[in-house]
Amino acid sequence: QVQLVESGGGLVQPGGSLRLSCAASGSISSISVMSWYRQAPGKQRELVAAITRSGTTNYVDSAKGRFTISRDNDKNTVYLQMNSLKPEGTAVYYCNVAVTRPTRPGISSYWGQGTQVTVSS
Repeated sequence: QVQLVESGGGLVQPGGSLRLSCAASGSISSISVMSWYRQAPGKQRELVAAITRSGTTNYVDSAKGRFTISRDNDKNTVYLQMNSLKPEGTAVYYCNVAVTRPTRPGISSYWGQGTQVTVSS
């Protein structure tokens, strides 16, 4: 089994910053892609940012220049630094990891429990 623990969400004023963390543990050989998604009320879940094991990153257009995704491969942890937050960034943020497990062929996808980010004055 693989467990993901997210932290760092909360209430922040427009223009403020938050840093999300997601730590993976359990039966893991390696993690290829680590990603952050978000889902606002009444909307579909969307990809916010992703990072490969080698550090290649990808961002949704609305996050470019304001958000930074990073990872610590030794700790199996992914971070999302969010600056200049806007009210439209209010959503539940989920991490997702693509894991190779020692006892199962192929790559398995796992989701965190989600952390609420609310941007409001």
